[in-house]
Amino acid sequence: MLSKVVSFGLTGIEGFLTTIETDIVGGVPHFEIVGLGDVAVKEAKDRVKSAIRNSGFEYPVKHYTINLAPADIKKEGPFYDLGLAIGILSASEQIKTKKYKDFVFLGELSLDGSIKKVKGVLPILISARNLGYTKFVLPKENEEEARYIEGMQIYAFSHLKDCVAFLNDEIDHPILPVETRSFEEVSKSSINKLDFENVKGQASAKRALEIAAAGGHNVLMIGPPGSGKSMLAKCFSGILPDLTFEEALEVTKVHSIAGELDLKKGIITERPFRTPHHTATTISMTGGGNHAKPGEISLAHNGVLYLDEFPEYSRHLIETLRQPLEDGVITVARAKQTITYPSSFTLIASMNPCPCGNYGSKDRECNCSPSQIHKYLSKISGPIMDRIDIHVEVDNISYSDLNKESKEECSAEIKKRVDKAREIQLKRFKSSKTFSNSKMSVPQTKKYCQLSVECQKLMEQAFTSLKLSARAHDRILRVARTIADLEGEENILPQHIAEAISYRGLDRKYWSI
Repeated sequence: MLSKVVSFGLTGIEGFLTTIETDIVGGVPHFEIVGLGDVAVKEAKDRVKSAIRNSGFEYPVKHYTINLAPADIKKEGPFYDLGLAIGILSASEQIKTKKYKDFVFLGELSLDGSIKKVKGVLPILISARNLGYTKFVLPKENEEEARYIEGMQIYAFSHLKDCVAFLNDEIDHPILPVETRSFEEVSKSSINKLDFENVKGQASAKRALEIAAAGGHNVLMIGPPGSGKSMLAKCFSGILPDLTFEEALEVTKVHSIAGELDLKKGIITERPFRTPHHTATTISMTGGGNHAKPGEISLAHNGVLYLDEFPEYSRHLIETLRQPLEDGVITVARAKQTITYPSSFTLIASMNPCPCGNYGSKDRECNCSPSQIHKYLSKISGPIMDRIDIHVEVDNISYSDLNKESKEECSAEIKKRVDKAREIQLKRFKSSKTFSNSKMSVPQTKKYCQLSVECQKLMEQAFTSLKLSARAHDRILRVARTIADLEGEENILPQHIAEAISYRGLDRKYWSI
């Protein structure tokens, strides 16, 4: 007998429809899965066979041919186990109703019939909904992840026999679909963040980070060891604007695929803050491997990628940041497949100005030769510097500043200003997929960053004297737009342009050695 069951596979962050066709006939006992499945799919026949038997169902000794259509798309992972079992049970007439035809089945099977969680459920659900599928059977462990998609009926089970009983209408009490939950109801994480009130002095660096948080701009902090660069970066997450629901879904999709999603919460509610060590490999940063999984820059999507001791990372790894910093995506090309992952993150980088760390310091002597300094700084190329909107110098703090009694401004107060500025941006870009000033396209920059005659004169002087590129010109305009938003100004004023230009000078100071 022949049966057809609907399931979904995953490629990158997009799900694709997979029809599981099961044909059972008499003859020599045999089990064959066709349709370009990987090792995990081929091994599913043993998991499914044991799960069916250990759940109290019959496994007829016959000839099984199972096709995963379309046959020209690679099928990977254990997504299809539950669908394979339902196909065999329906083809062998142990599922007595046609109810199974209304559902999409996803889940891995244990040998005892337990339905285990799978990675990437959220992107699959979104893709399936876009294709018109609204009814699903999922593992119980994945139900929290499925609560935030409206307009769908999702049933979650922990065992194969419970799922079959539901399909056969053999359960006395009604089985209700997973209850949906609004994103606003989710309690925020209780992670303790460092607060800016604990950072003495460094007013210019705090101001630069406030602008960066408000507009999503990239920042490079340069200063001697112990000046507070790392602490400033760690405090940065405490002033970031809250995720919108659309941003949260994008982040959750990537983390679900990578298997880093907290299944108890089901959705990411905090902006990611990724801090890979400088010994990280290029593949771990960009993504890749046999199955082209997302890397650190994609896991930092809609959040922060913090690279401490920036020049200590390999030159090749630093250069791989060029495309994602410019385009907000990373394309992972491998022999078997090419996948594009989102990677729209805010880069916060910190570094010493030289090997000993004291070059340019007001009160410490540098012992490095010019050639040593040049070699150290040359690891950061001009194109990378051009893509960093804000360059800020962080010098050592004096003893009097360190011990002064006056209280520093707390992160909560800074965040209020950041949130107001981001609200202005969300209204400005409500008809597009842009969320912040730093992600404006060239046409959007021309539209929303119009300058007065006085501002144009300032920009012309800076463009000529600093020998700016066209990219740097546009990035200065976007930073100025954010400064204006922080002050609630509709138009960009000369002081906004002047401040934005001041954040582009350190590469001329240090890299012109």
